[in-house]
Amino acid sequence: MADSHVINATRRTVMGKQVKALRRQGLLPAVLYGHNVEPIAISLNAHEASMIIPRLSSSTVITVNVDGKPYTALVREKQRDYLKNKLLHVDFQVVSMTEKIKAEVRIDTEGVAPAVKDFNAVIVTNLNQVLVEALPGDLPEQIVVDLSSLTEIGSGIYVRDLQVPAGVEILTPGDEAIVVATGAAPEEVEEEVVEEGAEPEVIERGKKEEEEEE
Repeated sequence: MADSHVINATRRTVMGKQVKALRRQGLLPAVLYGHNVEPIAISLNAHEASMIIPRLSSSTVITVNVDGKPYTALVREKQRDYLKNKLLHVDFQVVSMTEKIKAEVRIDTEGVAPAVKDFNAVIVTNLNQVLVEALPGDLPEQIVVDLSSLTEIGSGIYVRDLQVPAGVEILTPGDEAIVVATGAAPEEVEEEVVEEGAEPEVIERGKKEEEEEE
């Protein structure tokens, strides 16, 4: 729910290239926009934000307090410097708790697929999230898929198999596969046919090509 995650923010007037100065001061630039709200440029405490925001999914409802005024919102975009492992900018979308919205919900897996143990299957993941529509308060933070139903090669779990709370409608097509148990790819053994008397030449050429590739 919205009161389980609270982030404090202040309005900012610094824009463009000058936001680098904010980051040096330990602040994280962000923007708040959405339901009946003109876009508001804000800044967050970078340390506080780094402890909360990375753990939030795109369907997690939070409260953003801007100079003491609360806004119910979703995290819509997180820009990150992956080399330095830190956030650079965050977009928050303000939502109404009485109006349905569309959001991507993460899919998590649990359990062990019998097909892996019994048939040496490989579990291939095709979807990591699905698009749903619901009231913000009804949005699940994730949907859990139990792999124990994958009993043999060819077994799959599809969007139509997902169980979601009442009030949540899945918009992703039901025939899309989420995970599938496939056969392990056999190791290919290349057999080189060499004419009699030509073996030294073939071996020499092969070694030379390997050296060139390196």
